[in-house]
Amino acid sequence: MPNANNPVHRFRNEAEERAFWERTDSVGEIDWSKAERVRLTNLKPSRASISLRLPVSLLERIKIAANKRDVPYQSLIKVWLAEKVEAADAEGKAPLP
Repeated sequence: MPNANNPVHRFRNEAEERAFWERTDSVGEIDWSKAERVRLTNLKPSRASISLRLPVSLLERIKIAANKRDVPYQSLIKVWLAEKVEAADAEGKAPLP
């Protein structure tokens, strides 16, 4: 728990604050029971790179569809996958193993 005798720290710059928190445990400095959850809506979601083997004919069909829509085929695949997962969630279906 924070000590009531501890003054609020004032830092001259971000580097000084960063150095302080690198060597100081926040448990003794911050009353986490008063913390509130926040949603950081402007953060980009994490991404993972995967390798996916597709039949050549399927990949060609996807590339043609993407070309007709004037979008990169990888982006179209992501959109289609997201739509399929959302539809399955809406129907209450579990994803296939």
